[in-house]
Amino acid sequence: MAFLDQFQIDSIKGKIIDDLSNLGKTYKAKKGEYQQISVDHSRVEDYIKQGWEEYSKPLKTKTLLRKVKDHFRKFEDDVWCQFYELGFRKMNYDENLILPFSKNSEDTKQIDVIAINEETIFIIECKSSENFKKAPSFKDEFDLLSLRLDGFKKSLRQIYGIHYKIKFIFATRNLRFDSESVDLSRLKATNSFFYDNNTYSYVNSLIKNYKSASLYQFLGLVFKNEIINLDKIEIPAVKGLMGTKKYYMFSIEPHLLLKMGFILHRTKANVTEFPTYQRLLVPSRLKGITKFIDDGGYFPNSIIINFSSSKHKVQFESSSKLGDSNSSFGTLKIPNSYGIAYIIDGQHRVYGYAGSKFAKNNTIPVVAFDGLETIEQLGIFMDINQNQKAVSPSLRLDLEEDLYWESDRADSRIKALRSSIIKELANSNSSPLYDKISVGEDRSLLTFNPFSNALSASLLLPKAKGNSFTEDSHKYSLYNVSNHDHNEEMKKSKKRIFKLLCKCYDFVEQNYNEIFNDDKYFILSNRGTYPFICLIDSINRYLVDKNEIDSNTDETIRFEKIEPFLKLLLDYLQNEISEEEKESQLKLQGAGVENKWLRFFQYTIYKKNNDYFPNELVDWIERQNEELQEKGRKCGVEIEKYMKKSILTKLQEIFNDKWDLEIGSIKRECVDRALQEDEKNHKEGIVKESSDWKDMFNINDYKTIIEKHWSKKPDKNLDPNFKTFENEFSIDTGISFNSKAEKIKWISIFNSHRNLWAHEGTKGKRLNKLEVEFIEKIHNHFYK
Repeated sequence: MAFLDQFQIDSIKGKIIDDLSNLGKTYKAKKGEYQQISVDHSRVEDYIKQGWEEYSKPLKTKTLLRKVKDHFRKFEDDVWCQFYELGFRKMNYDENLILPFSKNSEDTKQIDVIAINEETIFIIECKSSENFKKAPSFKDEFDLLSLRLDGFKKSLRQIYGIHYKIKFIFATRNLRFDSESVDLSRLKATNSFFYDNNTYSYVNSLIKNYKSASLYQFLGLVFKNEIINLDKIEIPAVKGLMGTKKYYMFSIEPHLLLKMGFILHRTKANVTEFPTYQRLLVPSRLKGITKFIDDGGYFPNSIIINFSSSKHKVQFESSSKLGDSNSSFGTLKIPNSYGIAYIIDGQHRVYGYAGSKFAKNNTIPVVAFDGLETIEQLGIFMDINQNQKAVSPSLRLDLEEDLYWESDRADSRIKALRSSIIKELANSNSSPLYDKISVGEDRSLLTFNPFSNALSASLLLPKAKGNSFTEDSHKYSLYNVSNHDHNEEMKKSKKRIFKLLCKCYDFVEQNYNEIFNDDKYFILSNRGTYPFICLIDSINRYLVDKNEIDSNTDETIRFEKIEPFLKLLLDYLQNEISEEEKESQLKLQGAGVENKWLRFFQYTIYKKNNDYFPNELVDWIERQNEELQEKGRKCGVEIEKYMKKSILTKLQEIFNDKWDLEIGSIKRECVDRALQEDEKNHKEGIVKESSDWKDMFNINDYKTIIEKHWSKKPDKNLDPNFKTFENEFSIDTGISFNSKAEKIKWISIFNSHRNLWAHEGTKGKRLNKLEVEFIEKIHNHFYK
């Protein structure tokens, strides 16, 4: 007996449209920001009171009204539009579709979205919140879900045919579910699909990048490892061994590989599959590949895949074997199932066939591994792509957790831990930075790299080299280097640092919301990430040195100690900073701005609490002291003048009028520098006398001359006061004073300090007090 009567069938079909013109108009209306209606002129005032507004000219009997869609209607329309963009052309046109799930006339359910193509039907229930919040209980929704789905399937298969695969999707926006949610467990038990913010964003990315080919990846995502039909795909193949890994070589029609293939894109939508590794493909490249194929082009290299399903195994029936070879010919039987083959290399070539006229009658070569772990797939992917520009630095940073977590090297494990902490900040619902950090293919407000640089520079994690931790670097860290269970300690440290950083960012969000929400300001910006995290580290080190906390202090107590210092900074940024200073800081650009902001943060706190005076801030303040800079520069210029006069005089005394021939190679370089200087002056229109090559010596030239003629004296030394280069230029720097290299070590140190005032590009570095004292010591040696 039929499940539905004809009236019910007609009612359901009447709510579902497949006319392309009507679908297009509905898509346009749902894609818009406004809900639109037309009402009798007499009813306009009532609607205006409800928030509607007039738009366009009134019609003869109707007035056109609109209002901004409520969040729940907007979400339903967004999901509807997404399925339309995926290629579905049989869909409900409004929210009034009612489906029965039993023969009892009262057992019906309103359906938000239904989408149908040639093989699949999706029933979508939408739940949303205007702002991100913890999800309420959906117990009533899910208690009857299994019963309802059974009835829905009977209804839809009676109308459209028994061959359809039917999937229920529970779609949410801005609702946070616990990882052990009872509701989601009930949903999973019905083989339904959970469609959250991450999934919605990922599918949008698929549509943008894969165009019409996006449907294949979408179906692989939703129906992963589910049988399409019971007819297995049988193809001739060669079976072989690569090391201990079993693989097959065969050719297959692209349309079959498109259905069974799945790409592990590095997105939050695929977080349960981690480690993932693939990037989204480039749309322009995909279009070019399709044209290349349709114009008769072909790719001789193989697609590399991995059959990963434990649920639906491939079978190989051998027909022959060649002598002593480990290879054999036979037939490979592949389950006709969605998403059972992970595409490791060649996604552009595979998806290039999606829009090609040759998708069903060409074949492409494939090398298929069987049962590789995802980390092994990642290894193959990295080996293939390590020399290609396509593997971006940000993706490499993201992959470090998967590549190095179990490494034998301590420095590699710390890399993995850094990567893992950042991804937890980005992906955890409990993080103030949730969905704000770009990870893998997900694009967000903040990039991955500044977080990595900040954690690398900080001592929240210990420094390591090779398999050893640097001595004393763990004094301030939240990592116990004595725990030799590396996996356990890394998990503990990740949890501790994540918790501390969350508390610090949450403090900003809860108490300084304007600062937190300004993505061009000092905290939640790519320029602000490094200084803010390094400031937290700096305060942590200060408190450890004051014995107020130690490496074992609980993160809640640690934050309570750090909080007053953050408050000093944030109060200043919110209430006290002048417009002039704000503009001056915010307009800083280029390399070094992060360190400048860090010193600005530290100095702001120091001005309010003079006891907080970290060494790096002391150094920075000294380098801002103009009197100190002028003192160092003046002494340095006089040292250089003395060196030139003394060295040239000694050369002339030792070698007489042949002195310049003794330094022939240096002279040639100086002559060339003089010519370049003259050429530059000429091009810039500067009228000057030709440069004298003797004015073109640099400090390294002096060092070379001193080394070469170290103890040389004139053949006829008539001057009893003559000093050799050794006697004149040996200066004890307090390190060691035995060899020639040690005695003139000061020249290299002096030259590095000289560069701070002599070169335009190093103006921002300047001299500190110790460096000026060193220059004074050298100056006093020559000007006793």
